[in-house]
Parts: sequence; C-alpha cells; structure tokens
Amino acid sequence: MAEPVVRLEGVTRDYGQDVVTRVLKGVDLGLEPGSFTALVGPSGSGKSTLLNLIGLLDRATSGRVLLDGVDTSGLDDTALTRLRGRLLGFVFQFHHLLPAFTALENVMLPGIARQGRADAALRRQAESMLDRVGLADRLHYRPGQLSGGQQQRVAIARALCQGPRLVLADEPTGNLDTATSDQVFELMRRINREEHTAFLVVTHDLRIASRCDRVVDLVDGRIVGDHAAPGASS
Repeated sequence: MAEPVVRLEGVTRDYGQDVVTRVLKGVDLGLEPGSFTALVGPSGSGKSTLLNLIGLLDRATSGRVLLDGVDTSGLDDTALTRLRGRLLGFVFQFHHLLPAFTALENVMLPGIARQGRADAALRRQAESMLDRVGLADRLHYRPGQLSGGQQQRVAIARALCQGPRLVLADEPTGNLDTATSDQVFELMRRINREEHTAFLVVTHDLRIASRCDRVVDLVDGRIVGDHAAPGASS
C-alpha cells in the first residue's frame, strides 16, 4: 500500500499551564493519497486543533504526526514551513483573500512566498488553475467584485496552485447557500478525482459529509467513529 499522506499516532494536545486542558486524547488517524474524508463533530470536540496539527500550524503535546512519511516532531520551524508549502493546501470558511489584489495575484501568493518572486511559469500555473475552477474571465477582478462562491473558487485555486498532496478544508461551504455549496463541493470532488489530491474536509453539514468517501467522528478529543460515507459510491 502507498504511504499515507498523513498519519497520526497517539496524538495529544494540551493547553494551559496552571490548569491543563487536554483537547486531543490519543488520536490515531491515517489519510491515504487521493482520499476524500469528512471530519465531523460538535463544537469544541477538537476538530480545529486536529486540523492545525495536521497542517503543521501547531505541535502535538505527545504522539507523532507524520506527513508523507516524515516524522514532523523533530523538525524546526523552517523545516515545518518548507514541508507545509510543499505538501499542503488550505481552504477556509472565510476566504482570506487579500482585497487589494486580483484573483490572479491572490492565487500566485503562495508560490511567491515559496520561491521568493513571481515569474512567467507561476503566472501560467495560476491562470490555468483559475481556468479549471471556472474563473478564466475573472483573473483581474478583486475579491470585492466577486460573489461568495467565486471567492471560494479563488481560494480553492490558491490552495491547489502548488500541487499539494493534501488539502485541508475548514468549513469550506459554511458561508455559502445550498446551491453554491454544492458547486464548491463538486469542484473539490472533481479536483480530488482528476489530480488524486487528498482532501480532509471539516464540516457541520452532514449533507456534505455524506457525499465524501469516509467520515471520521471526533467527540471530546477522541475519534469515536470512522466509516464509509453513505454516498461514497456516488
């Protein structure tokens, strides 16, 4: 079998000093290349904490987080940043697009941060990705000139522009109406199938979760369920 793109082994995460709160309690989880997984659970269950650990934005208190087979626990911040930029993409409920920049410029930003400059190849890559998400005619529009669904498409293009192995999507449809949510979900699904990019989608929308391949249930910092989604074959 292929190496999991992410593997968590006995991961815990504590917060506080005088009064310690354990948010994650011995989490074991693996995500295969090309998988499409929903992470669900009530508010306060630890979903965002888990996403931050997988995204190398936070460090586990104990246990191991392996990304593409690399044990990240011993890496310094520079190495974590390099690994994150090479392997991960992020999509959030609130798009975090820079309002003064065009759609094209927003999509190019991670590449500029990674290589230190913009060049023709990066521009072509960003233009191609915006074309794939249906925004070839909106390259030079700023976020304020785009609808919510179009802004989320720009965010998805930005997440995918560097060819990540895994996209972490935190409530990517949470701020959209039902029809637009469906369009954004189908876009992520299509990229998943065509590019074999793995997705981990945090969602409160059980209708969306049911259309993923796999659903992981997190409650009080523990995985209490891990099963194929009802609509996995669709």
